[in-house]
Amino acid sequence: MIRASKVQPMKNYLICVSFSDGDKRIYNCYPLLQYPMFSRLKEESFFKKVHVDEMGVVCWDDSTDLPPDELYNNSESVVEYTRVS
Repeated sequence: MIRASKVQPMKNYLICVSFSDGDKRIYNCYPLLQYPMFSRLKEESFFKKVHVDEMGVVCWDDSTDLPPDELYNNSESVVEYTRVS
């Protein structure tokens, strides 16, 4: 079971997530902003509070989180991201 081990907020609603298998990936949170559950991510100070909890889940608070499989399956590897950017 894959788990997030570290997360770093970036510009333009991107986060860089390190995983338990050693992979590092870029996830775009922008599409989530359309959902009420994620509307607070529009606030830069809130977005920057991103962290990994003890279960390896990326969280902002008790009600705003993303499971590791969502992040891993719907993100780009850092290598691919830097190649395209």
